[in-house]
Amino acid sequence: MAEGEGAEFQRKVALGFFTLLLIAGIVLYWGWGVVYDTWNPFDRGNIGIYSIWMPLVAFGILGILLYRKRPVSPK
Repeated sequence: MAEGEGAEFQRKVALGFFTLLLIAGIVLYWGWGVVYDTWNPFDRGNIGIYSIWMPLVAFGILGILLYRKRPVSPK
């Protein structure tokens, strides 16, 4: 396997991981809202779930933005 192919594979794995983080954050928020019948994460009683799903969603979006495009190789 050439070095370029290995780097491409690592980029795809990282993109998949960050996509999984984003999906996990959304599913966690949705599940919490359904189970506890509350959709306001900023309420004082819901701050714990906010501190979990917000980093998941934020790191997921940030990682997807960083790894979505194939890096341009210098000529």
